[in-house]
Amino acid sequence: MFSDRRLHLKKPAEISLMRAAGLVVGQTLEALRAAVAPGVTTADLDALAEERIRASGAVPSFLGYHGYPASICTSVNDEVVHGIPGGRTLREGDLISIDCGAIVDGWHGDAAITVPVGEVEPRLLELARVCEEALWRGLAAVRTGGRLSDVSAAVEAHVRGQGDYGIVEDYVGHGIGTQMHMPPNVPNLGKPGKGPRLQPGLTIAVEPMITLGSQDTDVLEDDWTVVTRDGGTAAHVEHTVALTESGPWVLTALDGGAAKFAELGISVGGQGHQPVG
Repeated sequence: MFSDRRLHLKKPAEISLMRAAGLVVGQTLEALRAAVAPGVTTADLDALAEERIRASGAVPSFLGYHGYPASICTSVNDEVVHGIPGGRTLREGDLISIDCGAIVDGWHGDAAITVPVGEVEPRLLELARVCEEALWRGLAAVRTGGRLSDVSAAVEAHVRGQGDYGIVEDYVGHGIGTQMHMPPNVPNLGKPGKGPRLQPGLTIAVEPMITLGSQDTDVLEDDWTVVTRDGGTAAHVEHTVALTESGPWVLTALDGGAAKFAELGISVGGQGHQPVG
């Protein structure tokens, strides 16, 4: 899983193309976040996503991927990842994760958000908050000279420090570029200081998945939807990040990660300081 030879380093011009795809994803997810409400179906969200992605001159990367039938993944409550949009109507108190990908000029962006539906139990809001903060700890660990497992360890350390949450092991982050999934795998737990050394040009998707109960999962009969075995609620968030000469640049965050990185005491790399558009 951690092989130096399998890393695909990108040139600055290629990372800029990935930023274009990342902005499409980030803007689409913000539109979806605003659309989440009781009474909305997951199919409604999928239609909105495809419309926004195509209107931006991009192509939905999920649609048709290994036969996947939709433009986004919508995973509700005990669904961890890969939930297929359809007739399910969102209800007050649900927690939904939305995973979205787009392709611009052959380059991919990939990100996910977890969104409360109306008024949600505090413990579910806390689950989502912990997952989000763990993501940013992982992104902040993408530093020149570090090791790939530093990212995994940063995610795990934050989650473990916040409570007794399950960290899903069977599904991980990944390299990304001209394909949505490329080497290396990026697990959400592990010891620091292992794996390939991080260097400028690396682009990966970091995506913690945590649960209120056991980390164990099953796949439903649709061969896509991953659910928690014990029925516990799950949260899933994701960003695509590039390591540039000046530090990590979150390609799917509208501000490049500047605000969250500032909270963590680091500077955003690349062109992340530039305004959107």
